[in-house]
Amino acid sequence: MTELFAGNVEVQYGQAYIELDGSFDGAMDVCFVGQRNGLCGAQKPAILFLMTGLHTGIVGITINLFDADPGIDESWEEIVEVSFQAPKGRITLLEWAADDGVGMAVPVGSYRARYQGRAMQAANELNTNINDIPLDSYQLDLWPAPSSADHIVKQTSTVAAYWHDWASRLPLKQKF
Repeated sequence: MTELFAGNVEVQYGQAYIELDGSFDGAMDVCFVGQRNGLCGAQKPAILFLMTGLHTGIVGITINLFDADPGIDESWEEIVEVSFQAPKGRITLLEWAADDGVGMAVPVGSYRARYQGRAMQAANELNTNINDIPLDSYQLDLWPAPSSADHIVKQTSTVAAYWHDWASRLPLKQKF
């Protein structure tokens, strides 16, 4: 396992992103259309669109790269999986509306991403965190794998249920 990033990011509108090729245009719906999960959008090739429980403030995030599926850690309250392509061997973690982010090297190829969250509901109820200490935390585990459909592994909060319902109801005509 290689830890690519561990730290805090500032979110607005409950959003952070993993940019894959530098061409994300900010369109949220097209990232999720055709998916069941509403926490990690992977339908647009340029981006992994990450939703958080907190609307505005600091959240904790860790990004790990594995050689194979690390297995599911049931201590996470929310768990979803998506597939994506890393066409340039580099991914970038971006805060909302940021031009620059934290770049990370990954081998070119096809990946599975497991996005996991803790305290998402409590952070959603707080709405805005004015402290430098995150209430909610997230982990994105990546490993080489062939493409497959997105999957909701575990859902415990009403805010995650809301986003899953939202994504599953998006009209397919929005697909790019």
